[in-house]
Order: sequence, then C-alpha cells, then structure tokens
Amino acid sequence: MLKITYKGKEYQYEDGCTFLDMLPDMEPEAGREIVLAKFRGKLIELFKIPMGDGEVEFITTHTVNGRRTYRRSLVFLMERALFDVAAGKDVRVMYSLADSYFCRFTDDSEVTEEMVEALKLRMLELVEEDIPLKKSTMKTYEAMGHFEKEGMPDKKRLLRYRSSSNINIYELDGCYDYFYGFMVPSTGYLKVFDVKLFEDGFVLIYPDKKDPSSIKRFTPSMQLSVTLRKSTEWGRLMDIPTVGALNDAIARGRTREVVLTQEALMEERIGALAREISSDSHRKFVMIAGPSSSGKTTFSHRLSTQLMARGLHPHPVPLDDFYLDHDLMPVDEFGERDFEAIECLNIELFNDCMSRLLNGEEVILPRFNFKSGKSEWHDHPMKIGEGDVLVIEGIHGLNDRMSYSLPDESKFKIYISALTQLAVDEHNPLSTSDGRLIRRIVRDARTRGTSAAGTIAMWPSVRRGEEKNIFPFQDHADATFNSALIYELAVLKIYAYPQLCDIEPGEPEYDEANRLLKLMDYVLPMATDDIANNSLIREFIGGSCFNV
Repeated sequence: MLKITYKGKEYQYEDGCTFLDMLPDMEPEAGREIVLAKFRGKLIELFKIPMGDGEVEFITTHTVNGRRTYRRSLVFLMERALFDVAAGKDVRVMYSLADSYFCRFTDDSEVTEEMVEALKLRMLELVEEDIPLKKSTMKTYEAMGHFEKEGMPDKKRLLRYRSSSNINIYELDGCYDYFYGFMVPSTGYLKVFDVKLFEDGFVLIYPDKKDPSSIKRFTPSMQLSVTLRKSTEWGRLMDIPTVGALNDAIARGRTREVVLTQEALMEERIGALAREISSDSHRKFVMIAGPSSSGKTTFSHRLSTQLMARGLHPHPVPLDDFYLDHDLMPVDEFGERDFEAIECLNIELFNDCMSRLLNGEEVILPRFNFKSGKSEWHDHPMKIGEGDVLVIEGIHGLNDRMSYSLPDESKFKIYISALTQLAVDEHNPLSTSDGRLIRRIVRDARTRGTSAAGTIAMWPSVRRGEEKNIFPFQDHADATFNSALIYELAVLKIYAYPQLCDIEPGEPEYDEANRLLKLMDYVLPMATDDIANNSLIREFIGGSCFNV
C-alpha cells in the first residue's frame, strides 16, 4: 500500500493508483482546475503513478505552471481538431499576443471565417468527448522519422541535437506530437478557450490569468503585432525560424555571419529611429521605456551615437534620478516600498526641470544616491540649445502622467522589449518573458552578485510591476523597438546554465530552474568571440564599451 500525505492527512492507496484516482478523496469539489501534482517536491502529471510514499500538493490553473500546462495542452487540442476540419493543413504557432497564440498555416494559405468557426466547433466537440492525452516513450531516431513523415521538419531538425536516446511523445486520438512540458490528463479539462480570425491567420485565445474560468476580450497591441510579425519574417528569411535551425547554423560554422547580419539589422533599425527623431526640430525629449532586461541602457547609448552622427547633441537623463528620498516614498499593501510605482518618483520636480530646460533656462538636475537613498545636487548645470536632445530612460517613460507638462510635439516615445524571433518548433513558440528572465539571471550574477535563485524569486514581482506600469502604455509609443538577438539564447546558455544547476531540489525556485535548464538543453552553446563590444547582449554577459 502507498502512504500519500495531503494537507497533513495520510491516505492509503494500492500500488498502481494514479494522482487522478486520488483527487476525489483529497479534493472532491475541485473540479478540473487542478491540472498537475507536485510529489516529493517535483512537478508531475496527474495520470502518473507515485513511486513510493510521499507528500503531494496539487497545482491549479491559477498558478504559472498550471497555466503553462493548460496552454500547451490547448495547442495539442487545436492541432487534433485541425486534422478533422482542414486535412492536409499544418499549423504554425507564431507567437503570443494579448493572452492568445497567433497561428498561421505553414503553407501561408488563406484562413477563412468558416474555417475558424469549424475549428472551434470541432475543438468543443473533442472537449465534450473527454479524450485522454496519452504519454509514451519513443526512441529519438524513430521520433525523427515519424515527424519527418508527418510533415513536422522543425521537430526532426531539433531532435537531431538531442543527446538522449529516448523522448516522451503525447498522443491524442491518433494525433502524435512532442511537447516541452507537462500536459493535462484529458480534453475535458480544456473547456475555456476561443478561436478568432485575425489578420492573415487566427488567434487561439487562452483563459484569463486572473480568472481562468473566463476569456478576456481580445484587444491586441497592433504596434506589437507588427513588430512581432516583422521579426518573425526576418528570422525566416535568415533561415533561422527555430532553435533547430539556429543549432544548424552553429554546427555548420555560420556564427560570424549570423552575428554580423543580426547586428547590422539592429544598427539599421536604430539609425532609422535617429533619422525620424532628427527630422523634426521640435523633438527635444526621447522617452524610452520597456520591461526588465530589454536592454534599455545599451539601446539608449547606441541611439545617442546615431543621433550624434546626425548632428544632434544627446544628453542621457535616467528617470531613476528623480526618485523621492526613501523615507518619503509611499508603501504598498504589504508595507514595503514599491520602487517600480510611479508614485516613488518626484513627478513635479521632473516636469519643472524639463519645462524650464525647454524654455531655454539653465537647470541643475538631481542625481540619486542609491546607497544613501537620497537625492544629491551637484554644480553641473544643464541648458539645451537648438541641437540638444534629452534621452530619458525609465520604466514610466511612456506614461503621460510622468511628463504631463511637456507638449506632445516635443516628445518622441519608444517602447523597447526583447521579442524573440525564435520558436522551439512548429507548435511551441519561445516565451519572450523567458528570454528576458535568462538575460536578467546572467546580468544580476555578474553586476549585483545575485544568485539565479534570487533572481527567479523576485521575477514574479517584477512581472507584476511590468503589467501595471509598462504594458498598459506600450501603444502610447511612437515606435516599438525589438531588442532580441536571434542568436542570444545560445550565448546566454554558457553563463546561465551553471548558475541554474546550482539550484537544488527542494528549493522554492527549483521547478522554474529545471524548466529553464530543459529549454536550454535544446540549444547548442555559441562562443562570444565575434560579438562586438557595443552589442546589446554585452549589457548582460559583460565586455560592453558602454557604462552598463
């Protein structure tokens, strides 16, 4: 008999009993919001059999791991339904957009309203049938042959670099695929979703993060959509749309070509922004904002260089210098200072200084001392003339409340984020949030002495701050800049992998570390020799010519 402990109570079960079998005893009212178990400190699927005694807890769709499991399984459901309504059509999950996945057919053929409605209806029918998702083990070379036969070349390409001789394959009513994480037990768990026609494809809308029983209204950022599309198309033109394709380029010695081409493209985009800014002499304030680890500092330096090349005189102004003294900062509901809240900045002082500068006055700007937690004033007055431009960088740069006194025509606002062009394969896009988290793990260890566990622990708080203070204002920008480098995951792996390995089972951050390690297992490492010292990735790995 197995002895399973749940919430301090011990239950006994016969060998061979799954976690799914145990749920009616332990959580009789839970319904199907429970999608995973955590046994002996490790995540495990509900249809698994516990190997020995231990303590279990259950994971719902209210958690990040539960949401990932739901979304992953929803893609498989879509894939299976598409087999019935559009036989011969293969779908590619392009990227995440406004609580949805944007999808297109791999042959770029037209998607119609009738086809989308038929797909949604078939998905709902499969949900009602409550078909189990089955997991089995297959030899890697056999799986490569299977996916080639089934028209999934990206998966075959990726598995070529797998050192493991076996892989886990999922099957749903005759449809087989390979996924990179856990799945729900059956289609009956996937009741909440929607499918809508969007541009030249469709969106698979997944449940609201705050209320997994509902769907939010689909309101995408069109500026973000355009940027993601351009970046994805560029990856396809480079023949590096996926991790497997990147591995091919590394294995075949194309790294210098990839690096130089990507850096040339980024410089061209920065130059285009500089041209647009310099085309209007009324623009005196370049406001830059974006989420954590987007490379805002390096970007602002490189933009300043391009502005100088066009005859302007840029001056960096960090919004962080306008922090209130620590003892004057408001606190959140937990009694802690929320350094990412706009209320922690001296908005009135910022507007007074900027307005006076715009009027031609001489102004002394504050410098914030993070050690003392107080503003300091140095005798270095600033005055801006005809060719002067202030390059202002900070998370609240796009919020008009921050610069309410400045005329709109005097501001040029840029939203920057690392929107990765890569996908793992046809059905698994890479998360832009994961890319930024890996960047931050590497940078924090190098510049702040923070462990990978420490960075992972603070990441949920960082993400909440972004959703409150940055993402709502991204469409206020005059331009969106994608700071992701197509090769960066291969470079970051060298630095992040050993740091993540240092997190041991039982630590609160282990699950997340293990997930990121599994992701990087698919990527070949890449040397940094060909990366210039002004590259944006140098802000994270070190060796930058800028003060970052």
